[in-house]
Amino acid sequence: MNDQSTTQGAPDWGALSIEIKAWAKELGFAACGIARLDLTGEQRALQQWLANHYHGDMAYMTRNQAMRTQPALLHPGSLTAIVVRMDYLPPQAGFATTLSQPDLGYISRYAGGRDYHKLMRNRLKQLGNRLRDRVAGFDGRPFVDSAPILERPLAKEAGLGWVGKHSLLIDREAGSWFFIGELLTNLPLPEDEAYQGDCGNCTACLTLCPTKAIVAPYVVDARRCISYLTIESDEGIPQALRSQMGNRIYGCDDCQLACPHNREAPLTAEGDFHTRPQLHQVPLLTLWQWGEAEFLSATEGSPIRRIGFRRWQRNLAVALGNAPASAAVIDALEQGLGRVDEMVDEHIHWALAQQRSGLSEISKQQQRLIRVVQKGLPRDA
Repeated sequence: MNDQSTTQGAPDWGALSIEIKAWAKELGFAACGIARLDLTGEQRALQQWLANHYHGDMAYMTRNQAMRTQPALLHPGSLTAIVVRMDYLPPQAGFATTLSQPDLGYISRYAGGRDYHKLMRNRLKQLGNRLRDRVAGFDGRPFVDSAPILERPLAKEAGLGWVGKHSLLIDREAGSWFFIGELLTNLPLPEDEAYQGDCGNCTACLTLCPTKAIVAPYVVDARRCISYLTIESDEGIPQALRSQMGNRIYGCDDCQLACPHNREAPLTAEGDFHTRPQLHQVPLLTLWQWGEAEFLSATEGSPIRRIGFRRWQRNLAVALGNAPASAAVIDALEQGLGRVDEMVDEHIHWALAQQRSGLSEISKQQQRLIRVVQKGLPRDA
């Protein structure tokens, strides 16, 4: 390994940038780019989004706004960001199969394996350690969805994709099934060219969003988004949106499923991101019967664990309300009353009303069928 420390003069920053990208590939990142730290051009859109209250109960979005558009404030002395992408699409994802079977629980495909935050942060730390060994005076700090920073616009500046109409980052060949992380550095590395691309006239994500949360191109109202409702929100889910959530119990992938750039998206090379068997196409009734201890055990090391048992039960109650009507579901829901708290009980009562209405309709249909058959029988039959 060639010593490029400052004791031998200034490093060849261009050559070092090439080496950084090679190291990133060795560490499991699918792509790597370098960006400047000025995102002030995003400030107006951010302020309008907040003024519209599209952030819902995420009060943290209103804080540290200067840091979001000026990442150098997060780590004083930083000059550039090394931005990386890590693919997470698991094999045998079974999107259509799970969504088409309303008695199964649908979990967003990023969350079925190990929590990406720690994994990616550790890899970024390793990248930083290599730079520390190579460049005297190196200083850096890794971030993975853990600080007030506009990661997607920063990734666009680093050449990793464009921000799509669903607000997620899209790469023309790799789609959008990936996580983003960044390492802020004090190195004057040459910046990559910002990604040139857009969604054109495509509006598939806006059209197919179950709750119409994408209220305009590039604008998401979190208060209507199933990912926000099932993960971020600690409150009751609005009744008007519950029936549209179907069997989605943790997150939602519909806007990504609608995107044509995801048709040939690569599968992840990280085994840790593969969906755990206990979270793959599991019947809702099986998940509902988990106690808190079983929930914590099954989701250990998973991003799902952070929503806690209370939200988990709330989400499952809604999904069971949307499930095919059956006496077994009604019995299970009734047994869940009083298990957690009043907020969860309210969702259970809603689900029971949905189920009982469904059974009543089935009974009416059966009675109509019996009458039709009886009318066709001979008088002496």
